[in-house]
Amino acid sequence: MKVKSADHMLFYASGFTLFLGIATNLTSHHQWAQTIWALGGIAGLVPALKWIIDEIRSKQMGSDILAVLSLLGTLLTSEMFASSVISLMLATGRVLERWAEGQAERQLKSLLQRLPRKAHFVNPDGSLIEIDAENIKIGDELLVRSGEVVPADGHLITTAILDESALTGEPLPRTRLIDEEVLSGVLNAGTQFRFTASNTSQESTYAGIIRLVQSAQARSAPGVRIANKMALRFVPVALLVAGGAWLITGEVSRAVAVLVAATPCPLILAVPIAVVAGMSQAAKHGAVIKGGAILELLARAEIVLLDKTGTLTHGGPAISEIQTALGISEDTILHFAASLDQYSPHIVAKAIVSTSRNRGIDLDSASDIYEEHGHGISGVIGAKKITVGQISGERPSWFTMKQPLLVAVTIDGVLSGVIGLTDPLRAESREMVSALRAAGVKDVLLVTGDRMETAREVADAVGITNIHASVTASGKMDLVRSEMAKTKGVVVVVGDGINDAPALAAAHVGVAMGARGATAASEAADVVIVEDSIDRLTHAISIAKKAHKKALQAAGIGMFLSLIAMFGGGFGFLSASGGAIAQEFIDVIAILWALTTLIESPTANSGV
Repeated sequence: MKVKSADHMLFYASGFTLFLGIATNLTSHHQWAQTIWALGGIAGLVPALKWIIDEIRSKQMGSDILAVLSLLGTLLTSEMFASSVISLMLATGRVLERWAEGQAERQLKSLLQRLPRKAHFVNPDGSLIEIDAENIKIGDELLVRSGEVVPADGHLITTAILDESALTGEPLPRTRLIDEEVLSGVLNAGTQFRFTASNTSQESTYAGIIRLVQSAQARSAPGVRIANKMALRFVPVALLVAGGAWLITGEVSRAVAVLVAATPCPLILAVPIAVVAGMSQAAKHGAVIKGGAILELLARAEIVLLDKTGTLTHGGPAISEIQTALGISEDTILHFAASLDQYSPHIVAKAIVSTSRNRGIDLDSASDIYEEHGHGISGVIGAKKITVGQISGERPSWFTMKQPLLVAVTIDGVLSGVIGLTDPLRAESREMVSALRAAGVKDVLLVTGDRMETAREVADAVGITNIHASVTASGKMDLVRSEMAKTKGVVVVVGDGINDAPALAAAHVGVAMGARGATAASEAADVVIVEDSIDRLTHAISIAKKAHKKALQAAGIGMFLSLIAMFGGGFGFLSASGGAIAQEFIDVIAILWALTTLIESPTANSGV
């Protein structure tokens, strides 16, 4: 039986026996009520014993030991009502925690789904047959159609335009020439191309990244939970008071009353509620946290590693500048370029068309369209011959741009305008970096597969001085582990590409930009930013810190009141059943305080 199902069954069984016993007792069938409550207590004792054994095996000490002792004590001293109440409180805490961790399992489902299942094999006569990707052999000639993912590593037979951002972090499409290497997992952003496989799909770059993620997840250690840490202090005190009451009075019922009053319900209930409330608040502000343990870790964030493409930047080409020849307007250049590019599947063409439409520029139809793969597209618009593509020949004096991607527009054979494209910085990125430092993050690193010149430009714009450029997927993972070894705090990694997935899985906390990022990153991550805004990261950390603080406060309040009840039981003012009822009131107070996590803070509402 699955753990989650077992916890739910315990919750229903303990709740049913408690209230059935109360109903039976009200009908004066007291003996039957005692039997029903005893069954409820036993139902809680059996799994609680297993939890204790599991804790001993994992060399951990939690709050379950007190619950087991109080259940044993109440059953042995015939305080059946108290045992049934304790059983229900235990079950409620387990159900709450399982609910909070419902999204915590990291599956490789999306990684595996993205891996191509089929490939187009080119026969010697040029005909195509579809084969299973796992049957690709070294030396096979394969064809990749527009929009498809490359199934294996290889070398190009024809030129190709590739979107390599998922692997390298480079946001702009790259033109690869004949004999250049092509890597599995990249997207064909142009027309179809052919290549020769240099390895099988099982040994490809993309398959290697999957193995890195699996390895990183296997080696990623869970954090120490709040409740367990506080239990280490509370359990010895409770046992000391119970033992003292027994030795001084000679009455075992006094010790049982102390243990019942000491049952760590504020830890079992209030702490998970504060954590769940924090997760709810984070989700409301665009960050899905996959489990309570993750929220607790996020609250102790000290080092944050940020990817560039898609995290600090928007992750795709956008027009940043247009230069034109004398007497020609920017709108004229955009009109001709977009009117022709609307017939092209190229990612840059789509950016030009989108910008033109956003500016309200009407597009004309074109005729005699010819697209030369990897170079450009030409056609006739009106009576003019238009070409949009790579720059060739001498550069005129008016052309001074230095953007990483340049598109030339010629009218009747004369260079008339140049469109410059970049991967624009998110407006909120600089403020987000400052907010991270204000929230207690000691160091922020920029880690990217892009070139150092581009990385430094972005880092300078957002105020980051620690830069790591041209870093591979395995290199990112090694850097994460190095930072984890150097700090006592929590290391957080933020990314959105397939190449980020191993680092996200290896870190204490991995954060994925899920709004536009690769599903591989989202599956490997502990936190997913579902809104396309990186400042949600600051919200998530701030909310995690608040929830962590409220959980500690709720547990502290509950344990202080429990301590008073424990002395009441030790001095004979409270019986075991009275202690159980007192504990219910203490729970209500601790839970109400934990729920204050849901109160919006001014910073959250302001968007800071």
